Amino acid sequence: MKKRILLLGLLAITSTITITSCSDDDGFNVEQVQKSILTLGFRGENISTYKTLNIDILEINTGVTTTKTIENTNVHSLELPKGSYKITVNGEIISQSNETFTVGGGTNIDIVSAVENVNIDLYVKSFNNDFIIEEVFFTGVKTPEGRNYNSSRYFKLTNNTDEVLFADQLIIGQSNFLTSVDNNVTPYATTEYFPVKGVMVLPGTGQQYPVQPGDFIVIADNAIDHNSISSTAFNLSNADFEFPNDNPTLGNVDNPNVPNVDVIYTQMNFNMFFLHSSGVEAYVIARFPEGQDKTTFLANQKYDYEYTNSAGNITSKSAYKIPNSWIIDGMNNANEDKLLQLLTSPSIDAGWTSVGAFYNDPNRIGKSVRRNVIGKSATGKNVYKDTNNSTIDFNKNAEPSLKNGIVH
Repeated sequence: MKKRILLLGLLAITSTITITSCSDDDGFNVEQVQKSILTLGFRGENISTYKTLNIDILEINTGVTTTKTIENTNVHSLELPKGSYKITVNGEIISQSNETFTVGGGTNIDIVSAVENVNIDLYVKSFNNDFIIEEVFFTGVKTPEGRNYNSSRYFKLTNNTDEVLFADQLIIGQSNFLTSVDNNVTPYATTEYFPVKGVMVLPGTGQQYPVQPGDFIVIADNAIDHNSISSTAFNLSNADFEFPNDNPTLGNVDNPNVPNVDVIYTQMNFNMFFLHSSGVEAYVIARFPEGQDKTTFLANQKYDYEYTNSAGNITSKSAYKIPNSWIIDGMNNANEDKLLQLLTSPSIDAGWTSVGAFYNDPNRIGKSVRRNVIGKSATGKNVYKDTNNSTIDFNKNAEPSLKNGIVH
């Protein structure tokens, strides 16, 4: 979750390589030691003190992780072998106005030369006391006969605070673009807005749908007992809300006991909100600011863009966009072998999560992405990790929490 962004600074990588060898004539084997001195430096405006920075450095090929914590300094050096690294930084700084902010960011680097210089942007995260995306199930299931069953999908949103929240008028947005395709569209400013191809809004007039601290709500694509149709599907008849799939081939049945969401915008041919089963989309949840609603959204948030297609021609299209200032949480989904872009500002989500080891991995079916639990509240409810980085916040290839039905 975020509202305010403070751009920090520079990650300088300086690599030195030392090679020592002994001649075979001396009776020794040839020994080569190749190491790099990695110097991390951080700077930015309005910073008084670098209180604590937690640095995780993952060598992608070996899986070896180096973790460092630095306090009251913005420079740190360490020795590493040459390789390909993913660096994630989270911590706290004190601003010149004596406010404490949580910061985070990261980058991927290859240390291959004697000297490397890489810039990294860190973002101050100003967290809202609001809902988080705890889980998204989008892969569908296989029937016992081996067919795809493309329903029983859902969003699970959790009150990760210690206060009562209201789900009334929550917005769920589905990305217009994919993490697996980058057409270099213009304009495109993820630091300002989130382009969408589908938007649904939960019902309610303000305080109709209270959610207690640590509790959750389920928004199902069809709030029925799917287990009665396929033994591998889930019973979602007790969902809190349902969204329509009005394509007659999907056999959607309305549950009169479950309130329907309002799909205020979709690019589908039917009134529906259909999730990509391969996990190459991003999702956000948001709230209308005071004075805004679905009518003003449709009037003011149209998004026109263009790109050069494979034939070399300019293609112009339209969608809608959700301003980042409205967004309270978001997540990117991707496949490592197809990842070309992240679809949110790093202040919303600086990483990505996934199902399957590769694009269209058949083993992804029946799996979900679920947020990691970091502890229990005083009332015994789960407390979830929320650093605005799905790479570390979410558990990939998870067993769906609603596999055996919905139990609050």
